Amino acid sequence: MKKILSVFCMISLSCGLSLRTADACTGITLRSEDGAYVLARTIEWGGSDLNSKYVIVPRGYKQVSFVPGGAKEGLSFTARYGYVGLAVEQEDFVAEGLNEAGLSIGLFYFPGYGKYESYDVSKKSSSIADLQLASWLLGSCKTVEEVRDALKEVHVVAIDPRASTVHWRIADASGRQYVLEIIDEELRFYKNDLGVLTNSPSFDWQKTNLNNYVNLYPGSAITGTLSGNVHLSPFGAGSGMLGLPGDVTPPSRFVRAFFYQHTAPCQHTAVETVLQSFQILNNFDIPVGVEFPAGKVPSDIPSATQWTSVTDITNRIIYYRTMYNSAIRSVELNKIDFSKVKYRAIPLDNIRRQPIFSVEIK
Repeated sequence: MKKILSVFCMISLSCGLSLRTADACTGITLRSEDGAYVLARTIEWGGSDLNSKYVIVPRGYKQVSFVPGGAKEGLSFTARYGYVGLAVEQEDFVAEGLNEAGLSIGLFYFPGYGKYESYDVSKKSSSIADLQLASWLLGSCKTVEEVRDALKEVHVVAIDPRASTVHWRIADASGRQYVLEIIDEELRFYKNDLGVLTNSPSFDWQKTNLNNYVNLYPGSAITGTLSGNVHLSPFGAGSGMLGLPGDVTPPSRFVRAFFYQHTAPCQHTAVETVLQSFQILNNFDIPVGVEFPAGKVPSDIPSATQWTSVTDITNRIIYYRTMYNSAIRSVELNKIDFSKVKYRAIPLDNIRRQPIFSVEIK
């Protein structure tokens, strides 16, 4: 019992308190000329180190969901498909993952707008914690249709009522992508034809808000004349985007991500598109100090953007880099035999700080 309670205290602290200090995630979608379908995202958590891991989950691996109170007494599930996930705080909590069938699922913080079902202990065997939903779906489903059908059979609940709710980006190998939100205890699916996702408010509101930026366009504004003798000209390139919001709020990041994604040139190959995704998401790295009052900035982490991942669904590869190490690393699912591999959870960083190397000149 003591072990269960200590786990629950850790969950409550990480999910309930830290989420209030930074609940920012930014997601984009790109395609390459050779047909690769690539999803990318950041994850932010400004209060402390998430102690993130990547988990390799074989077929046949059994898990049980947490329920309110901290016990693992919820839905029992066994992986039909093997998958690789990037987990936060606990290896059970996969925030971004890809399975061997090409299903990709990521959770994005959704504070203040989501509302799950109230937990009913009589339904605990079909109750799944929101932070374990990605794990269950990655192990169980192949397509977005299967995801929608599977969700009819479960009850998504919060482990700790003080914690932020989340919403999910769901995509499969066909190129279809949806956003799942649970609002007023109702499942809502939105077709994500934009390929962009951030946080609150709801996805349909974010799409509508884009209309406020109908005046923006790529390139430079034309030189004009006002009142016959006042000549106005742009200071430099990109003036067609004057008015693009630059702050770190979710609506502003949504707008910025949309325009950066949709003006990005299509790359020839999957690898080029992966690198392009990382370059675009450089613009969404959040320095840890911007979200805190003066004198309240945590000193133990270098960035609120703890890691950035890029998922090549077509070629079944997850790439990532972290706030401690900007080198891009990858896990190739096609090189894993999910019928034989053992379950493992490995820290994203084996070193706490990225080493700096001097260049030797001969």
